[in-house]
Amino acid sequence: MSNPLLQQPELPTFSAIKPENVEPAIDELLGRNRAGIEALCQATTPPDWNSLVAPLEQLNDDLSRAWSPVSHMNSVVNGDALRQAYNACLPKLSQYWTELGQNQQLFEAFSHLAENDQSLDGPQRKVVANTLRDFRLSGIALPAEGQQRYAELQQQLSLLTTRFSENVLDATNAWSLLLTDESELAGLPEMALAGARQSAEAREQQGWLFTLDFPSYFAVVTHADNRDLRRQLYSAYATRASELGTDAKWDNTQLINDILALRHELAQLLGFGNYAEYSLATKMAESTDQVIGFLDDLATRARTAGQQEYRELCDFAREHYGLETLEAWDLAYCSEKLKQARYEVSQETLRPYFPMPKVLDGLFQVAGRLFDIQIEEVTEFDRWHKDARLFNVLRKGERLASFYLDPYARDNKRGGAWMDTCRIRRRLPDGQLQLPVAYLVCNFTPAVGSNPALLTHNEVTTLFHEFGHGLHHMLTQIECADVSGINGVAWDAVELPSQFMENWCWEPEALQLISGHYQTGEVLPKALLDKMLAAKNFQSAMFMVRQLEFSLFDFQLHRDFQPGVTNVQQLLDGVRERVSVVPVPDFNRFQNSFSHIFAGGYAAGYYSYKWAEVLSADAFSRFEEEGIFSPQAGADFRSNVLEMGGSREPMELFVAFRGREPSVDALLRHAGIV
Repeated sequence: MSNPLLQQPELPTFSAIKPENVEPAIDELLGRNRAGIEALCQATTPPDWNSLVAPLEQLNDDLSRAWSPVSHMNSVVNGDALRQAYNACLPKLSQYWTELGQNQQLFEAFSHLAENDQSLDGPQRKVVANTLRDFRLSGIALPAEGQQRYAELQQQLSLLTTRFSENVLDATNAWSLLLTDESELAGLPEMALAGARQSAEAREQQGWLFTLDFPSYFAVVTHADNRDLRRQLYSAYATRASELGTDAKWDNTQLINDILALRHELAQLLGFGNYAEYSLATKMAESTDQVIGFLDDLATRARTAGQQEYRELCDFAREHYGLETLEAWDLAYCSEKLKQARYEVSQETLRPYFPMPKVLDGLFQVAGRLFDIQIEEVTEFDRWHKDARLFNVLRKGERLASFYLDPYARDNKRGGAWMDTCRIRRRLPDGQLQLPVAYLVCNFTPAVGSNPALLTHNEVTTLFHEFGHGLHHMLTQIECADVSGINGVAWDAVELPSQFMENWCWEPEALQLISGHYQTGEVLPKALLDKMLAAKNFQSAMFMVRQLEFSLFDFQLHRDFQPGVTNVQQLLDGVRERVSVVPVPDFNRFQNSFSHIFAGGYAAGYYSYKWAEVLSADAFSRFEEEGIFSPQAGADFRSNVLEMGGSREPMELFVAFRGREPSVDALLRHAGIV
């Protein structure tokens, strides 16, 4: 019988993936790959690119192409059978990659290649250099017992971080609140009410059903006049996957300590003082002191302004709503009221002007003008869900790439927004070019009734952000898989294209393309646009300080953690005391659902959002100088950043585009903190 995962055509056939077939298919692939690697190791001729790297790349790409759709479906249509199959494969995949990273014969072959093959081009040299670095980070220099312990640690970490993510998903799905008295819903926008009615009907209930899916949660804490309702939603959301949550079986508290202890041991095993040092081995930042200094400097610059913004909010809440104490569940609500009072604009006011079809078309026009591409939808393809869409990216009629879009929140779908790789651009052994394919996933408010989905401006910005990641993956011109697209890009530079694209969501010339009232087609009126732009930096210092709190917590936790000694909650409280401007209730267990660092790739790397924001703000300042649709600036960003992937160091690429190293000034100016 043919392997249903290996027999993937140019695009995955999701319907062919049956949970019961996943583990046997992966077993077969891993066996085949191990045999292929053994054959490479037995070669008697001196290694070169074509005899060593190209066949190894092919083996690993076969595995990636097979596993990618399984991993993707586990995130977007999660179910018991698929989850079980996915989890059964994780230790096997971890073991395979560990074996590969500790293969002494491969290490020696790559070392020989680095020292003796003068024919390698720039991207090929980067692949070889990165591979040798990764061998060292996989414990190639360790004695046999150390290598065995490394393998055990990686296997345990893959299982524990996955369980962390599953606990967050299950805890989110398990909680809901059905209301039948309309008087309790005062203040909620009609769209939120219609969505809650639709959710209730989907479960064959009468009334309005609210969940902890972000669009439902956020609508309540931002708009509900009913303070007790806001408190209920906030409390449930803030205690997800904790000892205070719906069910103790999803409590992530011990998992957090276990994950941190394993990471700490892993780092020390490899000769690093702590996991933060280990993390920086593959990043732009040069030392833990540099990262902490960068974050502290931004916090110092932003905190005074943040404290002033918070005082203004407290005064407003006291004067207009009689709230002597501003609680956490009042924060979004009173902020929205203050924003409306000051600027007469809100996310709900803007929502009718951002129907999904118009926003998407406008996004494609913006990208087209900047990077000389066209985007066309493919209507017939193999879907995992009815909301999934597929698009081709073209230039002058030639297809460059494709991407899937899964935009709306639903049950059994992981929260948040992300881009992931489906196919990598690479040159195949037969000379053909494999084109890149991306997954773009969001959790927007879905359409209600016959109307199109209407996005908040925040959701528009999220779409542009993820599309920026997608462009980085899809517009690459590099043909070596390990440095193609986002592969091989330092983690603290990978957010540059995504944050860079967000800037166009605020530009009047671009807003003409991405806005259009869902009933009349009218673009965002100038009066409303002016209010939106005036409100752009509303509470921006409070927001920046909040992001710095997350970043410092993550980095200090991974730098300072001592098993059995460090109290995670106390460390977080200490960071808040130093930089935060908004009090947080004692019951808040934010860390228990902080999937970015405990289940994603951001461990000791959450600071990269701010690090890359400096790069993106400074990169965009060139467009401010030359014109936001400057063909030359767009072509230069494409050729120096997007097309180069991970083939050169990110600072080199930034300087090639900007003509100098980045400055923090543009970020502070854009945020109104100067």
